[in-house]
Order: sequence, then C-alpha cells, then structure tokens
Amino acid sequence: MDRNLQLEISNLPKELVTILELIRGEKSLSTGIDMTKWDEFLELSLHHRVYPILFTKLKNLENYPELNTTIQSLTQNYRRNTFIMLHLCGEMEAVAKLFSEEKICPLFLKGPVLAADLYGDISLRTSGDLDILVPFEQLNQAESLLLSQGYEKDEYIESVLDDWKWRHHHFTYFHPTKGVKLEIHWRLNPAPGKEPSFEELWQRKRQSSITSFPVYFLGKEDLFFFLATHGARHGWSRLRWLLDIHQLVEKELNWKFLYHLLEKYQCVQIGGQSLILASNLFHTKLAKEMEQLLKGRRPKRLAQEAIFYLEQMINLHTEPVPRETASYHSRHLYSLMSFQQKCWYWLSVCHPYYTDVETLPLPKKLHFLYYPLRPFLWLWRRSRGHAMP
Repeated sequence: MDRNLQLEISNLPKELVTILELIRGEKSLSTGIDMTKWDEFLELSLHHRVYPILFTKLKNLENYPELNTTIQSLTQNYRRNTFIMLHLCGEMEAVAKLFSEEKICPLFLKGPVLAADLYGDISLRTSGDLDILVPFEQLNQAESLLLSQGYEKDEYIESVLDDWKWRHHHFTYFHPTKGVKLEIHWRLNPAPGKEPSFEELWQRKRQSSITSFPVYFLGKEDLFFFLATHGARHGWSRLRWLLDIHQLVEKELNWKFLYHLLEKYQCVQIGGQSLILASNLFHTKLAKEMEQLLKGRRPKRLAQEAIFYLEQMINLHTEPVPRETASYHSRHLYSLMSFQQKCWYWLSVCHPYYTDVETLPLPKKLHFLYYPLRPFLWLWRRSRGHAMP
C-alpha cells in the first residue's frame, strides 16, 4: 500500500484488530487477546455484523483452545443468520413476483442478492430486512400491494409541506406474522445528494441467480456508488459495509465509468474514502485504474475521520446517541459534501421542519407561514435548550 495513503489506526481496540486479521486470513494473531477479552471480541463481531465470516475463519483455527466458547456462540449466530437469510430469500421472491404481476419494477438493493453476489453464499452476510427500490410514481401502488398482503406501515415519518419526498428516502413496513421487515425506497439516499434516476439504474440492472423467479439488483458500478454513499452516510460504523466494498473491488469493475458516475454525482471523495479505508483495514489491492479516486488530500482526510467510528463501538441507530458522537457525526457528514451539496443543505435548512409544526401548530392551509416563521421558531427552541433543527 502507498505510504501516502496509510491511516493512523493504532488506537483501534485489540479485539477489532484481531477481527481484521482473521478476516484477512492471516495465519497467526498478533494482538494476543487476554482470555477474558473474548467476550468483547464476540460483542464487536456482532456489532459489526461480520460474525458469519468470522465463523468460517475460526472453526478451523488451531492452537487456540480458549476460543471454544466463542466459536460455539458464533456457530449459533451463524445458524440463526442462515435461517433468516433463507426466510428473506423466500419473501424476496414472493414480493418480486407480486410486484411484477402489477407491472411494478423492483430493484433489490441489499439482502440475499447482495450476499450471493459478493460472498457467493447467502449465509456469509447478515441482513435484517429487504430494501427495495421502486419508481417514485409507483410508490403508492407498491404500498397498497404490501398492505393487502398483511404488511403494516411504520408511520414514523412526520412531514410538513411534502418535505418527506427529499428529506427521507424510504418507508418501512413490517409483517407481524412472517416477521419480515421491508423498506421501500424511492431514492438510494436522502437529500442533498443527487443520484442516478431509476430508469438509469434499471437499464444497468443485473439478474440474480438464487431464485427461480427473476429478481433484479444493481449493476456493479451502481452497486459501488450505493454501498460507498450508504456506508459513508453512516460513518462506516460497521465493518460489514467496508467488507462489502472489499468484496466488490475484488470483482471486475469498469473504473473509468465508475469515476465518471461518482464525478457526475459529486461523490468522488466518498469513493476514494471507501477505497482507502478498505486498503488499510482489509488490505484491499488498489489498482492503477483507481488512481483518479485517490487524488488529493481529501479522500485520505475523510478516511482518517471515519476511523473515529471504529475506535469505539458506536451505534448511530440507537437513541439517544451521545451528544459528543452526534456532534462529531454531523460535522463529518458536512465534510463529506461537495460545495454544491453544502449549498443545497443550507437551503434545506430554510425549509420548515415538522418540529416547527409541533412548536406552533397552524391549520394546514396556513403552513406556508412556516417559511417566514422558521427562524423565530428555531430560536425559541434553542432558548429552551432543544437541539432540534
């Protein structure tokens, strides 16, 4: 690896370093974890969602008898994940058939299709739900179909003046009998970033080989775009997202097209960040074709910032997020943006939030008044110690 791309990772927990060594397939462990620390090792493997891969590495590891209990725990989790992925695979095929019969075009973003494509085995990657991208104009139709099949919508999104269309990017549905959660996306990521249209993504789609009924997912370059922007948005706080990048880079990609794709949507720095992180943590080989994504200081700086999320076990999905972590994450997300994206971000801040409605309820026909009132309502909340936008 180019020394200019080396990151400072000396503060990573020993247990995490051991996880990385095992995933990389190194024959001996350099960290020498104390026997009392294997519980922390297991906790980190579950947090980072890499325990299926670790199970395959550890089950054949010799000369470490203290790992017996850890391997038993990993075995149980591996088997449970295999069952979940098989269950999701069946539901994925059923939903694909249901949507296709009603002329809805579904693109599956993650789940079993991603596991099979990147790892060659659906049991080697975890997934808690199915993420499905549909055209925006078919969103209501898709929802009606899911509700007719017994799914229930999680009405957690509060919206004012239709800001849900760009502040958010998916709705969540849960089937109480099947125990399956679905996320129906109309965008890959929330604003302010721009992204390829559904028509472009559909044109470059691939068909999965793991189901009898045709199931479609993203083309390789579009998949890199999605995985990189998704992982960056979450601070790469789970190793699984970076391992996906490592696995994808091992495949043959059209790097020239990928660069132009990332450049068009102002994400070159994010693509470079993901490659530098993967190179430092998983020893991903950086080929000459990737050089355009690695130019300048910014990709490395962004990659170094992301190490913060790995030096401790950060969960951005569990509220409340510690104030220091939330503040750091807000600054990091802002640093990921291009100049144009930052401009769009500040314009979006001027758009009313639902918190304005909660602060001063007005009849719906007067909601336009939240535009001039927003600065005053924001100051009112700040004066009372609320951190809400």
